[in-house]
Amino acid sequence: MTARHTLTLDGTAYETALTRKYALRRPYIPKDPGCVAAVIPGLILEVLVAPGVRVRRGQSLLVLEAMKMQNHLAAPADGYVREVAVTPGDTVAKGQLLLVLQPDPDSL
Repeated sequence: MTARHTLTLDGTAYETALTRKYALRRPYIPKDPGCVAAVIPGLILEVLVAPGVRVRRGQSLLVLEAMKMQNHLAAPADGYVREVAVTPGDTVAKGQLLLVLQPDPDSL
């Protein structure tokens, strides 16, 4: 079943059909910029920060080994490390929470 809708963009009306698949899609949930998750499954080789440490955008937070390569996961923004959820030797899955950062109020 498809429903017909009219969309108006820049003053021009467009008629479109919304499919059942579109209607049943999962809603978009914005990514939390303070959560650093594993981008690929792998093994935590080294944790380079501890809770309470101030970090700068681009600073290496930990080393994740996957497919025989060492990946340095970097801080997405300036802030403080609020929580470290992994330790060296942990095996992590894709999307697993690794660190939680608190934004630096001075950088806002």
